[in-house]
Amino acid sequence: MRGNTLLKLVSLLVLAGLLLAACAPDPTADNPYEEIDYSEGLSVAAASCDYGGKIASIEATDRLTVVFNLCKPDPAFLAKAAFTPFGIQPREYLDYAAASKLILEAPVGTGPYQVTEWERGDHVTFTAFADYWGAAPAAQTAVLRWAAEGSARLVELQAGTADMITNVSPADIATVQGDPNLQLLFNVNPNVFYVGFTNTFAPFDNADVRRAIAMGLDRQRIVDNYYPAGSEVASHFTPCSIPNGCAGDSWYETDLEAANAMLDAAGFPRNDEGVRFTTSIYYRDVFRGYLPEPGLVAVEISNQLRENLGIEAEVVVMESGEFIAQGTQGLLDGIHLLGWGADYPHVTNFLDFHFGSGNPQFGTAHPEIYEALEAAAVLADVAAAEPHYVTANNAIRDLVPMIPIAHGASADAALASVTGAYVPPFGATQFAFLDPGKDTLVFVQNAEPISLYCADETDGESLRPCQQSVETLLEYGQTSGDTSGELATACTGNADSTVWTCTLRDGVTFHDGSSFDANDVVASWAAGIDAASPNHIGNTGTFDYFAYLWDGLINAPTE
Repeated sequence: MRGNTLLKLVSLLVLAGLLLAACAPDPTADNPYEEIDYSEGLSVAAASCDYGGKIASIEATDRLTVVFNLCKPDPAFLAKAAFTPFGIQPREYLDYAAASKLILEAPVGTGPYQVTEWERGDHVTFTAFADYWGAAPAAQTAVLRWAAEGSARLVELQAGTADMITNVSPADIATVQGDPNLQLLFNVNPNVFYVGFTNTFAPFDNADVRRAIAMGLDRQRIVDNYYPAGSEVASHFTPCSIPNGCAGDSWYETDLEAANAMLDAAGFPRNDEGVRFTTSIYYRDVFRGYLPEPGLVAVEISNQLRENLGIEAEVVVMESGEFIAQGTQGLLDGIHLLGWGADYPHVTNFLDFHFGSGNPQFGTAHPEIYEALEAAAVLADVAAAEPHYVTANNAIRDLVPMIPIAHGASADAALASVTGAYVPPFGATQFAFLDPGKDTLVFVQNAEPISLYCADETDGESLRPCQQSVETLLEYGQTSGDTSGELATACTGNADSTVWTCTLRDGVTFHDGSSFDANDVVASWAAGIDAASPNHIGNTGTFDYFAYLWDGLINAPTE
């Protein structure tokens, strides 16, 4: 059992810098922490449901059973529980590695691959886990690398130094299709690219300014010039393939006369140089399916703002982690370019995350939006929920916290020799399902992970490596958003979706050699959902997905 002696030891190791090692504990060696056998179930609970969130308590009722008690119905529970940030790590390792932040570099999961090295700036190496409970991966080693430019990723694939790459550049799709040595893999993940505002900064605290920009951008021009075939201008924030995603009125058409008149009336006339005001456009130079040409699109939007509306906007590229941290916390004083790929197949994934009452990204949240979303989120029946989504989508259109630009088409690519290559609609490609015909699989994505502790990350470049090693209670299908058992053999809800009972898989071993049980589930969820947990540290400490998808953190300090 851990005690003061171990805590002092951990502190000394941190001070000595010995916890900066980039590989997980070796399961063949003695761990610096003791395994705690299951004897009594852990639990985590809110003082009451008055805090406003969905989680009332999570309880280990026996070694292989965990019960989630909710404050209100959540028909999307199964889809959420399969999402990567809700991955399970050993309670002992969380207690040992959270405070030192070793956990950011070295996850300990139950997956088919374990992380054995992260050489910052170059690659992450995974080794097949010999004691994996499921089918062994075809390749003994998997290497994740990254390259920002689509052309650089394609060159690696053509040269055979990569087995699979993400996000083929639009201009290179025909090249891949015409090469018999390659296979093109279309990505059907629903997504959206948007121009965001933070309404706590002038002049974006004025809704008419935001509406004017919405009418002043030629979104069709952006899609036509910078997106591949199959992409479309967004009529709503959520793609129409998601039920109730396109409830309500469609977005504004381009209307420069009305937009300029609105800016005049809002008190922003042009000066002698024809400029109304100056601002910045912030973005990260990371190729994503929703934004295949981020730098070019940023310049295009800057040009349109100047030419169409008299707004001077400086283009500012930021480091990816800094951009995500500042953008999602509402700290950027200009316009920001971001997007979203679906994590699970439900409209709550798009709307509740972005426009819920607890999200600071767009500044002060709008009750006209989030109250309708809260009413809809407890309804399992799509038709019954529709009127609430009409209200929410119309309020988003009226208040313009952001401008939806495009739903992007995209594709990954692999060597023709790779068997089982695929791109799932939800989640990341599982390396264990790919057979490169050799001992080592090399996968090249768009950017380096921010950290490997995905309970406190939101970017896809981090979620992909996490998903290879840290498993969740449920998993998505390779071709659909349907869920099936992973660490749980099943999770069953009661009649009104307020109590979900998960039966766990027996005989599962973590990469550190410890045994998986219900207390590991409670401890892993508690580190994210419980603001009072000593392990609620993470990378940024915001645990965005826990806060937004469950309507708030339990035991959070009140202002």
